[in-house]
Amino acid sequence: MTSNQDRIIIFDTTLRDGEQSPGAALNIDEKLTIARQLSRLGVDVIEAGFPYSSPGDFEAVQKIAETVGVEGGPTICGLARTTRADIEAAGKALKPAANARIHTFIATSDIHLAYKLKKTREEVLAIAPEMVAYAKTFVDDVEFSPEDAGRSDPEFLYQVLEAAIAAGATTVNIPDTVGYTTPAEFGALIRGIKENVPNIDQAIISVHGHNDL
Repeated sequence: MTSNQDRIIIFDTTLRDGEQSPGAALNIDEKLTIARQLSRLGVDVIEAGFPYSSPGDFEAVQKIAETVGVEGGPTICGLARTTRADIEAAGKALKPAANARIHTFIATSDIHLAYKLKKTREEVLAIAPEMVAYAKTFVDDVEFSPEDAGRSDPEFLYQVLEAAIAAGATTVNIPDTVGYTTPAEFGALIRGIKENVPNIDQAIISVHGHNDL
């Protein structure tokens, strides 16, 4: 946890999640312009892209890491699924950054497990810490997200978060991936995590909401 627990850390995902909005395609020069402006605004963490998703995204993350991720500048982050190939691509793209973060994720809701991942809870509970630990071989700063946390069984969610933190996750991000929860429900979800994940004090809690209601 940071020494000042009252400080809000700004994590900007315009260049990753923002670009997934319909019609929001950006070229590398445009991404660099946005990244430089975010740095001037004092954003703490810039999620620069998803390096494994395409050669263009890899190059954009690498160039942002080189030109914006300088000493004293923002942390540059790359997204990766919990696979070795994704994590390796993120690690390579982020290598030029003075402060780099890999943000890795895997779904935890039963509906995603059954229809998207086709994996069991036991498999996810094994994969999450294994891939967090693998990401730590590339960078010290690793963020873990349980995708679709808003629809996940709370007890299973607590287990996965505890395992990810034990494996070295420095930030745990709680995403309401499909905009399922109301504000009150989301607050209760965070409260439950704080009360039921034994090692939660060893990580920063981050949130990722969607205005999809």
